[in-house]
Amino acid sequence: MVEDAPAPDSGASKVDTFERMPRWLPRLLLLAFAGLAAYQLGDWAFHKLLGLITLMLVAFFISLAMEPAVDLMTARKIPRGLATAAVFVLLFAAVAGFLAALVTLLVETVGNLLNELPGLLNQLVEWANRTFHQHFTIDQLRDRLLHDSNIINNYAQTAANNIWGLSSTILGGLAEFLTIALFSIYLTADGPKLRRTICSMLPRARQDAVLHAWDLAIDKTGGYLYSRALLAVISAVTHAIFLAILDLPNPIALGVWFGVVASFVPTIGTYIAAVLPILVALTVHPFDAVWLLIFVVLYQWFQDYLLQPRITARTVDVNAAVALLAVLAGAALLGAVGALLAIPATATVQALLTEYVPRYEVVDDPRIERTASRRERKAMLHRRSRRTRRIRPEEPQQPGQN
Repeated sequence: MVEDAPAPDSGASKVDTFERMPRWLPRLLLLAFAGLAAYQLGDWAFHKLLGLITLMLVAFFISLAMEPAVDLMTARKIPRGLATAAVFVLLFAAVAGFLAALVTLLVETVGNLLNELPGLLNQLVEWANRTFHQHFTIDQLRDRLLHDSNIINNYAQTAANNIWGLSSTILGGLAEFLTIALFSIYLTADGPKLRRTICSMLPRARQDAVLHAWDLAIDKTGGYLYSRALLAVISAVTHAIFLAILDLPNPIALGVWFGVVASFVPTIGTYIAAVLPILVALTVHPFDAVWLLIFVVLYQWFQDYLLQPRITARTVDVNAAVALLAVLAGAALLGAVGALLAIPATATVQALLTEYVPRYEVVDDPRIERTASRRERKAMLHRRSRRTRRIRPEEPQQPGQN
């Protein structure tokens, strides 16, 4: 009788398999799980702290922009804390003045629009009657609007429901402003201490590179702010004088609005700033809007080609197309904050590239400016190919060749 074969020992086979397993595999799996957990935790923390990181980034750039003025005052034996306080008081006063002028301008503009609205409606109704051969009147429109009062009621109810959300937005914006202001003051006042702390964690060779990059960031950010502030002052004064000549209301407030928006919004800021003054002109003297548009175009040309190159020659100069692309990219990444910080960040990167990327002398060649004709360019190419063949050494002949 044939005996049955013994059953394989499954426990022993598992032990053998475990013993044959590489020793580094459990450790690798453990490290993989630990890395995944760390990534998930970091991603969660980053999204939670993204708002705070953005505020800190804004505060850091503001401190970079304020440091040249603080350094200038400290060089005159003024304590750094007092110099920082004086600079930020002037900054807050300028911001408050701009906001006050803007609020005054908006209130006056809305008031003028409300006063001119009946006349504008009469003109619109008369134009519609002449164009479409109708017989509408203002009374019919008013009765129709009151008859469809549900529209007004629904709009009022929606506005009432959004009051709490608007209040929360205003309080949140105020809290963010105070946070940025507080950290900007701390970073500016303790700038030397912060740099010393960072350098203490780096070797000497790295310290020089970090301090050099920090100096470039301060120079470019501060230079951008001061050059734009000077352009804003010149633009505000110029447009205020022209608006006063046109006898438009609130020429100073309109000039301040125009100067700030046109100077700090690159490339298209002038045309955005011109919308509000043109609306004001339309409510007072409609034909003055044409003169204002002509003046805006001429001043934009004067600023871009004559004024701005001379002011930004010693501070920061970013190509207009690069500036617009940087603003769009910054807005896509961080919204309005990214658009505001895009140009000083781009100027800093541009300065770093200029410092560390090698440059070579370019020969004077008419093909660069495209001033030569097509026949001349072909002749130059032919002469160059002949010269290259003449300089190139002759290739050695292979054995067996005649």
